[in-house]
Amino acid sequence: MNWKKLLCEKRRRSYSTTSVSTDTRNEFQRDYHRIIGSASFRRLQDKTQVFPLDRGDFVRTRLTHSLEVSSFAKSLGQMIFRNIMQYGKDKDLTFEDIDKICSVLECAGLIHDIGNPPFGHFGEDYVRDWFRKNLNKLEYKGKKIDELLAPQMLNDFYHFEGNAQALRLLTKLHFLVDENGMNLTYTLLNTIIKYPVPSTEINKKSGNIKDKKMGYYYADKDIFEDIVNSTGAVNCRHPLAFILEAADDIAYKTADMEDAVKKGFVRYEQLLNDLKNRYIDRCADASERKEYAKAVNKLEDYYAQACEKKLSSPEQNAVQRWIIYVQGVLLKCAAFGFTSNYNEIMEGSFPKELLAVSHGNALAYALGDMACRYVFQSKEIYKLEIAAGEIYEFLLSKLANAAVLYDTELESSAIEQRIMKLVSENYIRAYKISSEGKQENEKLYLRLMLVTDFICGMTDGYAQKLYRELSGIE
Repeated sequence: MNWKKLLCEKRRRSYSTTSVSTDTRNEFQRDYHRIIGSASFRRLQDKTQVFPLDRGDFVRTRLTHSLEVSSFAKSLGQMIFRNIMQYGKDKDLTFEDIDKICSVLECAGLIHDIGNPPFGHFGEDYVRDWFRKNLNKLEYKGKKIDELLAPQMLNDFYHFEGNAQALRLLTKLHFLVDENGMNLTYTLLNTIIKYPVPSTEINKKSGNIKDKKMGYYYADKDIFEDIVNSTGAVNCRHPLAFILEAADDIAYKTADMEDAVKKGFVRYEQLLNDLKNRYIDRCADASERKEYAKAVNKLEDYYAQACEKKLSSPEQNAVQRWIIYVQGVLLKCAAFGFTSNYNEIMEGSFPKELLAVSHGNALAYALGDMACRYVFQSKEIYKLEIAAGEIYEFLLSKLANAAVLYDTELESSAIEQRIMKLVSENYIRAYKISSEGKQENEKLYLRLMLVTDFICGMTDGYAQKLYRELSGIE
């Protein structure tokens, strides 16, 4: 792979920029303004990152998380590629390329979660589970749906993924001018495809991170192939996808811990004790152990300083300062992971996450593991997720039953007809365009995609409101 091709400025629909001769923005900076001004991006302000149905004013939403990822990704781009240029690791790289790379990463951070359904990662899990339990029960023309759909079509639902939905939203569902979605550059779209494999080729045991999940749906195969062939990434990760992934990991691991302390899920004493005693043995060598110990000492130093200043909440102040420090450490570690493996990344043979091959691996693992144990597995979160599950169960059942019969000669009930009237006109338009001339089983698949399209387009608040309205709850 080479940057001249990787920084492909192609879009699905070409357009002329000659009418604005004073516009000096590069193509990727134009993408930024398209994203910021879009309704799809604004909806992220009412999608929770961790705490489903939570209305606290200090925990992260998908929007604030995406802004943090955008900032980290751009910073990583600057750190990494200035280093590469300074030490002559890629003699073809130019300062203009670096500007473009940083613009792409800034945009990619904004949209990396734009396809995720309501109520955090729990929403993705529930959609997958629902289809696994119900596609063998739903019938169409006397046959079970799981007998009618091709393997990749079935697996698209069984392995439903917000990453794949983001590509679909950005290229088809977000209607502004035509059926080409936001019409973003192919480099930007390729950067958010973390897993360049279909649902039938997921292999979590392959040892290569790119095979962990699916990156695109059967319905979007053509646009996926056009993107990856245009950038030259083909069946490899685009190099910038590694940087986006690291920025995402740093943002959510540090933010989850900060939010957990603020909401009382984790006490300062628990955090410090676990850091001292539970994870130090995960350090791979003496250098990583030294970096890890330095981070733990920083937390104690910040707490001592807060106590000395007689702050009302020295624990929270110490953790907030420490999180900022840790973010800086992990950013440097991720940059090292990229630059030290640059040749393998550019060859498409690098199989790991950047933090996993750096001195930040144990620290990053500790943050994620504590968030899982103290937050995600807590009774409070379970209660919130059970409530969200009731909403999902109701909406998915109503929508799927209506969608199976939609746009067919089969008679549907008055309620089912009205339910389909609730689906966004943009999604219906995308279905009509995609289904034209298709075989019956593919049309059925695309009608079921209408269900996931509609669900993923909902905010937490809208999903809750629609559930209450349709179920007759005051």
